[in-house]
Amino acid sequence: MLGILTSTIRRFATAALVSTAALAAAPAQAQLFGGYTQTKYPIVLVHGFIGFDSIIGIDYFYKIPQALRDGGAKVYIAQVNPSQTTEYRGEQLLQQMKAWAAKDGVKKFNIIGHSHGGPTARYVAGVAPSLVASVSTVAGTHFGSKVADAIGANTTPGSGFDQLATAGLQLINYLAGGSQQSVKDTDLLTALAALNTAGATAFNAKFPAGKPTSSCGSGASSVNGIYYYSFSGTSVKTNALDIADVFMDITGKYYGTEANDGLVGRCSSHWGKVVKDNYPWNHIDEINHVFGLIGNGAPDPVEFYRQHANRLKWAGI
Repeated sequence: MLGILTSTIRRFATAALVSTAALAAAPAQAQLFGGYTQTKYPIVLVHGFIGFDSIIGIDYFYKIPQALRDGGAKVYIAQVNPSQTTEYRGEQLLQQMKAWAAKDGVKKFNIIGHSHGGPTARYVAGVAPSLVASVSTVAGTHFGSKVADAIGANTTPGSGFDQLATAGLQLINYLAGGSQQSVKDTDLLTALAALNTAGATAFNAKFPAGKPTSSCGSGASSVNGIYYYSFSGTSVKTNALDIADVFMDITGKYYGTEANDGLVGRCSSHWGKVVKDNYPWNHIDEINHVFGLIGNGAPDPVEFYRQHANRLKWAGI
């Protein structure tokens, strides 16, 4: 009888200790097992060339910010010049991040950049590493674009095409809320010089963190405490109902037989840890445009961003 009583007391004592430990660990577990996309640090989405944050209520990252927020993430959307140097865009991004940090008490950010947004994010990681937890790039123009090479080489400064294209880009910047000076600074050939092979090579020499160690290979997954991830698609025409596919088919021909998404080559997108470089998406599908029209059976781009946020969450950032 005494043995049964002693055993019972022990079980109650053990249960009490376990309950106490569970209560003490609750805050940590809440952080770890919170919402699916609830990262430790906020996410910043950075658009690419000819991009914007939102125009007339339409997100550049179509339906993606809200999906991330619904899963628990805090999300900021950058608005940088759609057609300027990487450094110019990077400085604009940096100033926005500093403002968000001061306003909301944020210590670091997880930056996700599409296209030219990839190198733009890397600029901030290079000049203000204390603000950056990770840089993730989707079809980043890390080694330049053959489309930029060709169009830049065949566009005469001040020509009708140059003036018309620049005016269109300035309009995009204006509608996206760019400052008067930023709108004035918008320029087609300046951006193409940053996006071409020579411009990307020069930029990489200044900001090499995460650079692949072999041709078309991967780079370090973490440099000075900053995580680097990259992704890309390798399809061009994916949906006959999508008007963007017409343009992707034209620009994709600059790559010949090289795998590309219509604007960026597969190997050019590599930076840091290459998670996947052959999604059946073109350059526009990667941001879930035009209005979610992707290829039949292709992965949902919105879910892709959710899954990556979850990856960042489990990395503790």
